[in-house]
Amino acid sequence: MAAAAALLVLAGCADRGSGAPSQGSSPGTKKVTLTLNWVPYGEHAPFYYGLKKGFYQDEGIELEVKPGNGSGTTIQQVAQNQTTFGWADTPPLLKGVSTGMKVKSVGVFLQKGPSSIEFLSDKNITKPSDLKGKTVGGTPGDALYAVFPAWLKANGMSAQDVKVVNVDAAGKIAALAEGKVDAIMGFFHDQGPTIEAKTGKKVNYLLYADSGLNMLGTGIVVNEQTLNADKDLTAKFVKATQKSWAEAAKDIPGAAAAMVELAQNEPPQEVLVKQLTQAIGLLELDAGAPGVNTEAKWKQTIDLMTQYGDLKNAGAPATYWDGSQAKSG
Repeated sequence: MAAAAALLVLAGCADRGSGAPSQGSSPGTKKVTLTLNWVPYGEHAPFYYGLKKGFYQDEGIELEVKPGNGSGTTIQQVAQNQTTFGWADTPPLLKGVSTGMKVKSVGVFLQKGPSSIEFLSDKNITKPSDLKGKTVGGTPGDALYAVFPAWLKANGMSAQDVKVVNVDAAGKIAALAEGKVDAIMGFFHDQGPTIEAKTGKKVNYLLYADSGLNMLGTGIVVNEQTLNADKDLTAKFVKATQKSWAEAAKDIPGAAAAMVELAQNEPPQEVLVKQLTQAIGLLELDAGAPGVNTEAKWKQTIDLMTQYGDLKNAGAPATYWDGSQAKSG
């Protein structure tokens, strides 16, 4: 943990409360902040791997990685210039833009969304309709909670078919493990390995993407002002992040080790390895480089959010996404 503080100081801690990049400690470098969607877990290991390997420094970026408190909050911080870049889920990005937030995605990395309903295997839940009459724990304000009614609707159910129990994000794992709820809303690659490590019980899940709601997942979000004023910085940040993810996919144990060294309050290393392994599977690397999206994928997500997620006055993909930053090679 001490090494984390030391390296992040070396990497350049950006000024608190301002997302505008400032001059770094070395000539020609810029201090940049990245706010995650949540407290560090395995999905975030590539950022620490990129720090460890110097991929961001190679692009003239002194990066500070900051924990988040939900994608919606991260997007709001980007919109208010409280952080340079955000790592956030796509559905709340669409909602944020529709309410007037001047933010854009510059590349979604998890091309298959990780949103899921998780439960212990002894619950004998194998399909969405098996949730009827059961209790599902969720955290108001997060992306999964917001989209859950859409997932129910997509699977021929209504909000009255299940009982939603509001649970603080930090308490969801305990609520499931202690039997206070039958299932929880969560990212399967985040909570799943953690629950298994803590309980010794197998966790199963219903992935939103496999049951009627295949939407883009997490990626890089930037304020339009930053994007327009410094496209070069944005392009360099995206390039370094693409390299970090591509190389981490080849060295999952090394990426997990880098996170243990540099992050704070991260899960145990063996859990990080499982979380990152599952996250890499959502990149769909056989379709191209990390973070490179297609208009078709964006349109599918927009259409689903319009149909099921109460997205009003939906625009074209370019309303939410600048596809010129993430390069395929």
